[in-house]
Amino acid sequence: MSTLADHPSRYDLAGEMHARPFPACAAPGHVFFLALKPPKNAAARDRTADRAHLIALLDRFGAPHPKPGATHWFGDLGRHKLKWECHTEFVTYTLFIDGLEQRAFDPAEYELLPTDWLAEAPGARISSALIRIETHEGEATPISERLSAWFVPESVASARVLDDAAILAGDFRIDTAGHMRFTMFVRPGHGMRRIGRIVQRLTEIEIYKTMALLGMQRARALDRQMGEIDARLSGLMDDLAGESAPAEETLDRLLGISAELEGLLAGAEFRFGATGAYEAIVHDRIAVLREARLDGRQTFSEFMMRRFDPAMRTVRATEARLRAMAERAARAGDLLRTRVDVARQAQNQRLLESMDRRADLALRLQETVEGLSVVAISYYALNLASYAVYPFLAPLGLSKGIATALLLPVVVLGVFFMVRRIRKGVH
Repeated sequence: MSTLADHPSRYDLAGEMHARPFPACAAPGHVFFLALKPPKNAAARDRTADRAHLIALLDRFGAPHPKPGATHWFGDLGRHKLKWECHTEFVTYTLFIDGLEQRAFDPAEYELLPTDWLAEAPGARISSALIRIETHEGEATPISERLSAWFVPESVASARVLDDAAILAGDFRIDTAGHMRFTMFVRPGHGMRRIGRIVQRLTEIEIYKTMALLGMQRARALDRQMGEIDARLSGLMDDLAGESAPAEETLDRLLGISAELEGLLAGAEFRFGATGAYEAIVHDRIAVLREARLDGRQTFSEFMMRRFDPAMRTVRATEARLRAMAERAARAGDLLRTRVDVARQAQNQRLLESMDRRADLALRLQETVEGLSVVAISYYALNLASYAVYPFLAPLGLSKGIATALLLPVVVLGVFFMVRRIRKGVH
């Protein structure tokens, strides 16, 4: 087997399965999560700038650089640990900090990244979260009281996860400092890797939920445009049924609407496709937590069902409506093109009939001219023949007039048969 050549992508494909390892996180502690994304589309994102921004941070703390082309990095950043991940549309920084804040969710305790470095970020903040990790051994009642104090009661979602290994809670609201807030209560005896996996799942739920909701914004922006185009398309369909406008003019307007719809569909296709993928990831990450209800409160899955899923259904409905409008415009265009083709064929048929009539008239005129040409040719031929024959008839006592009269039938018949033979040869 040592002589067997490897596929060029074999090691890259195997490494892809381990490209984003789970971090290790101690309890008690707190975590700061930050996600950056350019305000424009994914094509405007510069991965080289993202990597350079990370290296600038690592150089400040003397930390080693990631490998060339790496999409993740995890290591020590001073007294803390940092996990960096580069995704298709965004880049995330997760800072793991030992110990608890003196005051729960005090934003000053999480502001450990340099301010000037943040100001130079190649993107805008799409999400940030503060995560507080505590240990607990007792009942959930004291925890429930703290959740009521920390979060908005009507929005808070909480659950026991991973067979009661931990309790998660959060209200998915942005606080006055501009961050989301989440808390985790972990039972003693669980390893740092398992706590890190829970934190990773929690941050993934938050960022992928946020990225999925970008599709909702696009759907709302499209809704007004689609309403206007739908009204124009319906008017053209009425014109198509009532024939109140020339078919060619209606076809031109319809083709313009079809091009406009195809442009909207092409512009929104990436965002709607990404929204579907992010939505699936959100539900997958919640499912692997294996939630159990905490004190009658709504779970994360129930929160998403009430607040997140309707937005996703709106995105799917908008995409389906846009595709249906494009297909309807295409079908109307096909019908109108068929009508225009039939009208043109009828016009061509009438033109051919007119050409046939003109050709018939031209033929009759030609036959008339041919008859007149026989007379004209016969006149000149008779004169020539009479001049040629008269010297021979003079000794016989015949006058020139009698000679001309005798030659007239012969010349006329000769010219007639000659013209007829020429016409047959031509046809």
